[in-house]
Amino acid sequence: MTTLNFDKLNGLLPAIIQDAATGKVLMLGFMNREALEVTRKTGLATFYSRTRRQIWTKGETSGNFLKVMEIIPDCDGDTLLVKVTPQGPVCHTGNDTCFNETNGNTLGFIDYLEDIIENRKQASADQSYTAKLLAAGTKRIAKKVGEEAVELALEAENGTDERLLDEAADLIYHTLVLLSSRNLKFSKVIETLRTRHTDSKVSNSEVEDFKRGEKQWGK
Repeated sequence: MTTLNFDKLNGLLPAIIQDAATGKVLMLGFMNREALEVTRKTGLATFYSRTRRQIWTKGETSGNFLKVMEIIPDCDGDTLLVKVTPQGPVCHTGNDTCFNETNGNTLGFIDYLEDIIENRKQASADQSYTAKLLAAGTKRIAKKVGEEAVELALEAENGTDERLLDEAADLIYHTLVLLSSRNLKFSKVIETLRTRHTDSKVSNSEVEDFKRGEKQWGK
C-alpha cells in the first residue's frame, strides 16, 4: 500500500475528483488528514478549505454531494484520485464540472458497468441476476444475448423509440456479461473496431491511388 505524503504540500494532498461512471474530471480540491478521514468514514467527499482554514463537505449547502466510490493515491503518495458519483452539478456556478464541461453519459460508463459485473462474480447467485447468469456459464449467457438481439430487432421494426432504447440497453449489458464470462473487456471490442477502421482507411487510400493512376496513364 502506498504511504501518503502530507509533508510535501504543508499537510495537504491535492484530490482530483473524477466521475466514476463517465471518467470526467469534475473538480480539484485539497484534503488534509482530517478531511480524508471524514471522507472515508462518511463516504462523502470532504475537503480542506485553504481560505477558510477548515474542512467542508461538498454539497453540505447545495445538497449536491459527491458519493465516494474509490480513493486511489498516485505512485508518490502525494496526490489522490477520488472516483465519485455526483448527486448534481459540481461547480458553484451550476455547471456540471468546474472546467465548464458537460458531464454526460460517455463510453466511460461501460467501464463502470464492467466493474459492477466483475464484482458480481463474487456475489451469491440468489442475490444477483448478473451473478446468476455468470454462474450458469457462457453457453447460457450466449443464449440470452441471442434472445435480446431478436427482441431488439423486433422493436426496431414495430416498436417505439423508448422500447428500442430499452432493448438496446439490455443487449449491450448482456453482451458485457458474456465478455466477462470469457474474461474479456469491451476495450478489446473497441480495439477490433479501431483496427477495422484503420484497415478500411488503407483500403480507401489504395482505391484513390488506383483512380489517380487511371487518370495519369489513361487506363
